[in-house]
Amino acid sequence: MHTTVVNSLLGAIDDIGRDARRGGYSRPVYSEAELTLREWFTAEATARGLDVSTDANGIIWAWWDLPNAADAGDASRDGALVTGSHLDSVPGGGAFDGPLGVASALAAYDLLAAREAAGELHRTRALAIAVFPEEEGSRFGVACLGSRLLAGAIDPVRALALRDRDGNTFADVATAHGLDPDRMGRDDATLARIGHFVELHVEQGRGLNSEAYTDHAGRGPAIAVGNSILGHGRWRLRFTGQGNHAGTTLMTDRADPMVAAAQTIIAVRAIAAAQDDARATVGRIEPIPGGTNVIASIVDVWLDVRHPDDAITAAIVEKIHLDAQTIAAAEGCAVELVEESLSGTVHFDTTLTRSLVDSVRGRVPDAPLLPTGAGHDAGVLAAVVPTGMIYVRNPTGISHSPEEFVEDADADAGALALAEALADLL
Repeated sequence: MHTTVVNSLLGAIDDIGRDARRGGYSRPVYSEAELTLREWFTAEATARGLDVSTDANGIIWAWWDLPNAADAGDASRDGALVTGSHLDSVPGGGAFDGPLGVASALAAYDLLAAREAAGELHRTRALAIAVFPEEEGSRFGVACLGSRLLAGAIDPVRALALRDRDGNTFADVATAHGLDPDRMGRDDATLARIGHFVELHVEQGRGLNSEAYTDHAGRGPAIAVGNSILGHGRWRLRFTGQGNHAGTTLMTDRADPMVAAAQTIIAVRAIAAAQDDARATVGRIEPIPGGTNVIASIVDVWLDVRHPDDAITAAIVEKIHLDAQTIAAAEGCAVELVEESLSGTVHFDTTLTRSLVDSVRGRVPDAPLLPTGAGHDAGVLAAVVPTGMIYVRNPTGISHSPEEFVEDADADAGALALAEALADLL
């Protein structure tokens, strides 16, 4: 069986959130673009007869209930199988990071519903498609915020106090979009309904195109099953110095936090490069006040660090902090380190992973097990429910960038593999 539903679904949202300056897409949570995508998903799910609702944490749920759900009452959704992903993006992100998983879930549902109608599928539990908000953390700085709230992995008081670049708190933005801040946080009733969570996602690296898996033509398999996520976190280094006039302040009289920040960024690269399998990135710098002819008084530097060993991740961050203190002091400045989010290394549920491998290899016999350095909602939920992941090949190996790509045939293969895996679990 072959499907083009994924491609047509993604084509319908191709113009939403395009970023003319950065390229790609900018779809921060609760922006006009992301809200339009939420409306698109709700319309697609409703058109399929799914029961759509939004929970207290802003997660959209589209339920495919059992045929006898009315007789079973609320208990009919207990232990449900859940799939889905997210619709928000990083600034200037690609077309597939998040939306591919949502579109593939809808396409998989279509395949499963047809099988049930033909008497080829006899479900013993409900299925839900979930859309999680603020997975990228591009607006409020904490990745997987929706799933963290659901799982109790972040204090809702802290989450509600988070601010975007315009100074809006998450509490104010959530309230403006119909949520009640007093009801946000860990939701044990919803967690109890999730028997398994399976997330399909575009691969965000070159794993499937690596030498270990490519054929004589240099082409890797279309699909992989995830087995782990590297531990990672985000920190903010705040350098403080003396703001002053760019023209009247002699070079010898300066306490310039931008200089301290720049030297630290170079040190970050050297520290990470000295540790096998470490990744450290500075992708955002914000000077205050930010004038061309002004020596900054404050420079905020956001740091992303990842490693399979959580102790090594902590040691890398500590080394960066110590070097930053030394560098700042030499420039007559000070520096403060603040942890914004931290997730340990995640190993997906082994029983579920084994089931996914068996199902996926029925469609893609050479589908490998693949670790990833990218964070996902499945990684957050892994602490409270059995989770697993399926990856679809990205021939460019590039993600969080307009060059991110999935071939049509691979997108189709992903939806078919997801449908097969869900059918075996249903």
